[in-house]
Amino acid sequence: MLSPGDSAPDFTLPDLQGNNRSLKDFTTSKPALVTLFKIGCPVCQMALPYLERLAKSDNIELIAISQDDAEGTEEFRAAYGVTFSTLLDDQRSYPVSNAFGITHVPSMFLIEPGGQIALSVSGFSKKDLEAVASLAGTPIFQPGENVPAWKAG
Repeated sequence: MLSPGDSAPDFTLPDLQGNNRSLKDFTTSKPALVTLFKIGCPVCQMALPYLERLAKSDNIELIAISQDDAEGTEEFRAAYGVTFSTLLDDQRSYPVSNAFGITHVPSMFLIEPGGQIALSVSGFSKKDLEAVASLAGTPIFQPGENVPAWKAG
């Protein structure tokens, strides 16, 4: 899995409307949190609604990359309240997932303008997501929420 300091692989993938989007579309002026996920993954189902809270920020872009088909991904987004940009990795060969070197989902990468990875997380890490939320200037966890410190993907 790519690590902080590595260059993020540039990619172009279709969004749910069929428009091709590249990593550079999202990182020209601010960092982007790229999250690779599968719709049937319980940790992904837990994590993405928390990430949705960061979508209100003007300081960071959020990009979800689904390893599933468009129909299932749309159903996931509706069920879990995800509104931020969602792209589709090719289910035959997972070129973007493989380029990032992931072995589990969710896998998250904070990518700076210019393409350098600032943070990489496999699974769910409360501490790392709090750091991203601090950068975004938007709280991700609410007082009193029972949020696990870590969950494997």
